[in-house]
Order: sequence, then C-alpha cells, then structure tokens
Amino acid sequence: MSAVWKHFKVSEKEAKTAVCRHCSAELSRGGASAKTYSTSSLIYHLKSKHPEHHAEYEKDTAAATATAAVKRKVAPSPSTPTPSVADFLEKAKKFANDSAKAKGITKRIMEFIALDDQPFSVVEDVGFRRLIDHIEPRYTIPSRRHFSDVCLPEMYNVVSTNVHELLATDIAALSFTTDIWSSDVSPTSMLSLTAQWIDTDFKLQKIVLHSQEFRGSHTAVAISEAFANMFDTWRIDRSKVHAVVSDNARNMAKAMEDSNLKGIRCMAHTIQLAVNEGLLSQRSIADVIAIGRKIVGHFKHSPLAYARLQSIQEQFGMPQKRFQQDVSTRWNSTYYMLESLFAQKRVLATYIADHDLPATFTAYQWVLIENVLSLLAPFEQITKEISSSDASVADVIPLLAALKRLLNKEAETDHGVKTTKSALLEAVSTRFSQADSEPLYCIATVLDPRYKDHYLDVGKKMRTREMIQAELDLGKPLGDGDGQVMHSAGDENSAESKRARTTDEPRTVSLSDMFDEILQENNPFARPRTSSTAQQLDGYLSEVPIPRSNNPLEFWRTNQGRFPDLAQMARRYLSAPCTSTDSERLFSAASHVIDEKRNRLSCDKAEKLLFIKKNLPLFLKK
Repeated sequence: MSAVWKHFKVSEKEAKTAVCRHCSAELSRGGASAKTYSTSSLIYHLKSKHPEHHAEYEKDTAAATATAAVKRKVAPSPSTPTPSVADFLEKAKKFANDSAKAKGITKRIMEFIALDDQPFSVVEDVGFRRLIDHIEPRYTIPSRRHFSDVCLPEMYNVVSTNVHELLATDIAALSFTTDIWSSDVSPTSMLSLTAQWIDTDFKLQKIVLHSQEFRGSHTAVAISEAFANMFDTWRIDRSKVHAVVSDNARNMAKAMEDSNLKGIRCMAHTIQLAVNEGLLSQRSIADVIAIGRKIVGHFKHSPLAYARLQSIQEQFGMPQKRFQQDVSTRWNSTYYMLESLFAQKRVLATYIADHDLPATFTAYQWVLIENVLSLLAPFEQITKEISSSDASVADVIPLLAALKRLLNKEAETDHGVKTTKSALLEAVSTRFSQADSEPLYCIATVLDPRYKDHYLDVGKKMRTREMIQAELDLGKPLGDGDGQVMHSAGDENSAESKRARTTDEPRTVSLSDMFDEILQENNPFARPRTSSTAQQLDGYLSEVPIPRSNNPLEFWRTNQGRFPDLAQMARRYLSAPCTSTDSERLFSAASHVIDEKRNRLSCDKAEKLLFIKKNLPLFLKK
C-alpha cells in the first residue's frame, strides 16, 4: 500500500473519494472504478497544502523502496553453482553406445518395432529420426541392421527366459491350439502353437510358444515331427498335455493321432461346415447370397456409386456405412453381408429408382433375407461366444443342446426357410454326433458350475459321474483307454428329438430360452455318500448351477476349500478351449508382421517378432 494513505482515508460516502486527515478536504481518486483509481491528486494536495507532511511522505516512500530492494537481493545457493563452459559441453556430448541411457532408449525402440508391427527401416525414416533427436539430442540411433541382428535376438531371449520360468510353475495341465498359415505377400508358411492353463489362483493364462516356418508338404508326419520339436524346445512334459485344438483337416487329425495327443476339432470350423451344408442346400437362398455379392461388389468397385449411396443415406438421416463383403471361409461374414443389406433396404430402393445395379432383390427375396437372418442369429451368437477368450470345451455340449432344441421348434419366421432349417439341424447333428459322447467334453461340462450334469441324458450322467469318480480315486487323469466314447441309453434323434419338438403355437424363441428350459427339466439325482471325494461330487452336483453370465473359474477359486479335489480336476478340464481362435488371431497378427513393407523378412525374424509381440505384454512392468 502506498505511504500516502498515512495522510488520507477513503470517504465513507463514496469509494471514489478520499478525505485528507489534516484538513478534511475531499479529493477525487481519479477514476470511475477501483481498477482506474490513482494517488496522483492526493500527493499533489499534500505538496501544495501540507509541505511538512509531504516531506514525511517522501521519506516513508524512500524507506519502503530500500527495504524492498534488500529483500530482492538473494545470495546464490551453494548447491546450484553457475554452470561452466565445460558443463555445457558435457551436456551436449552424445551418449556412449554402451551407456545405460542409450541402452534403455534402444530397448524401447525395439519394443516399439515389435509391439506396433513397425518395419526395421522405421529407424531410418526422417520423421522418426527428427522425433528422437528432438526428445533426446544426445542419443544416436543405431542402424536397422543393429536392431534386426542384435536387439531382436536379445529381446527374444529375455522373453523366452520369462516364458520358460512361467512354464516351470505349478501347472496342472496344458492345453494348446495350432494352425497353419500361408502369407499372401511372400512364399511363407508357418505352424503355430499356443498354450493355456489355469494357474493356482484359478486364472486363465495364455502364451504363444511357436510360430515357426513350416516348409515342404503339410503331411501328418511333418506336422507330428514339428510338434515333437516344439514340445522338446519348451521342455513340456507330455503327461501334462491335456488337449490340442486344431481345424478339421485330415492331416491335423492324423498328426494328433501319430503324436499320441488328444486332438479336439475346432468348434467354429465345424459350425462353418455345418452352416455351409445347410445354408446352400436351398437354391433360393443361394440365389439371394449371389445377388447380395453382386450388389456389394458394385459399390465396392465404384466410388461414384458409393458417393450416390452416401448422399441417399444422408437424406434418410442414416449413418454412412459400407456394405459388408462376405468371405467364403467365414459363414458369419455372409450373415453380416445380408444384415448390412437388409439394414439399407430403403436406401437401396431409393438408389435403384434413379440408378442401375447389376442385380436387385424381389419383394419375396427381402422377406427371405429377413427370415434367413432370424434363422442364423443363434449360430452367430454361438460363434461369438465360442470365439471369446474365456470359452472352453465345457461350452460345447450345452450350446449344441440349446441350438438343436431351438432348431426343432417352429417359429413365425420359418416361412421360406423350413428346408434350410431342417438341413441345418441335420448338419449340426451329423457334424457333432460324437460331441456328447466324448469323455473330455462330458467331464468338462459337469465340472463347469454353470452347467453341471443338466445337459446330459440319464445314461451319460451316470457314466460321466463314474469317470470323474474314478479319476478322483486314482488321483491322476484317466488314460486314453479309460475314457471310452459313451453311448446314450436311447437314440437321440428319436425319443429325445420327439420330446424336444413342440406342438404349441409358433412363437419367437431364443437360444437363451433353451438353456433355461433344459435346466428346468433336469434335477439332480439323490446319490449315496461314501468316500470323501464322492461326497464332494455329490455335494457339488446337488447345488443349483450358477448363472451362465458368471465366471466358472471364480466359482472354483471361491469354493476350492469345499471341493478341493474337484477344484484341481477342474483346473485340468476347463483349461481346454473349444476353438483354435488363438492361433488364428496369432496369424492375423502375422499378416501385419509380414506385410508389404516387410515381405523380405526372414521366417526366423518373423517368428521372433510374433513371439515378442504376443508375450512381451505379459512381462512388461505396469
């Protein structure tokens, strides 16, 4: 505050007026608001009317100025000496290649290349080099050859060591997925091997073990030898191998048999075959699919046609979406194609009023598309469920039971697709004829607290219980000879199918309704309690299944104290996936690793990059 206020005070009447303490004169503060007030008029009044007080004011002002100057003078801290020229030169000096800082940056760049599918040539790109130079001018980027020949093997060895240590933990059983992939941009084929297991905390663990080059003919003998080499490389105990999931190719099935491994056919591939058989059996549906492909192809290859389509979509206030192109090896892509066309029915009708298309749908075909979509909806739901990361073989029997029961029921949307519906039911029943007789599936289903034995018929319930009890008593998994294929007391396609059919009025039912219906029909049997393991099994089966939305592994983690032997058995049987999706996703990543920018990448380096990309995130510090 100015020293002048020692001689003045603000008027009580108006804030913009000051009153002299010596003569009570009222003086303007020189402004209309507080931001524009000044003390110039007050100082002039002191000088002209009260000289002696003005001299006192000047003395006070000088003292205040001197005090402020002293306060501003801060002595330099001894801990922050003025940097010398040598210090500046040292800070501008480049890092040595073997310095900790330089090694750390190089390691992060290698992680960036592996995790984000970057080519090694990225370290020579102008933009990348400018970025690094801006972030840390003292760092010298090594050559691309250094990253591919030195950094990549080093990082692979580190991740490989971590994987070996992970595999050496307490693992009850290992399940695997495998697949063969061929690149579109280079003459390369690769064989994959992914592993998963349930750890002691009942959490599902997954790793990639191999994505090695697979030269020559893909015979069963060659595949079997590759499996043996991969198992030896990772020192995997064959007694811990629970199951290997692969596609339906005969060479894969024969390789599993030759390797004495329990092979599981990928459920997604089997559904693909069943849907193809059932869907294409009706000429009218095949014609609809063919017309849909022509329409989608027209818009895909004509920017002008697509621009016109976008304009119509804007007129209707609809989001601008492209039509989905189907792929022959993915039945659900055909479903999505028809779905995208049906969603744009009004748009297409407006388009063909002014423009030509290579083919169009009739009114009957539009109704047929709607009914086909309704028919295929449960197949699409099942495909999504079994392709999830936590799906297991325990889902197979319940999903098939619900699906077949749904296909056996009449619905309002059956018009025009009854033949297809029957063909689909027959294809599913044929393709999965052995599913509910396979011990591995049956035991896994019973050990899943969401299902238990409610999805098995009477004979298979008892047989599965006997196999579980035998394994509990032995304290080890049953051998291949101990788990024969089970046979139902009655023919499934006669009595059970007849019971499943309904004569009620047609109504819209869903796949979820079938799960509830089956659970209501099956009540636990009263069983005698004998040994402790039998009591565990009886107690477990007597309880109501948990909701399907719950996590079965969380149930076993919580209840392992009540059912200790069953919990350990569940760790083994619930470890097996029902599809080879993990291997397929691995090769989806491979298509990014071996792309047009890296089409000359050797298979050895591609394998190392894939291995790091998939496994490194498991060991990165958060």
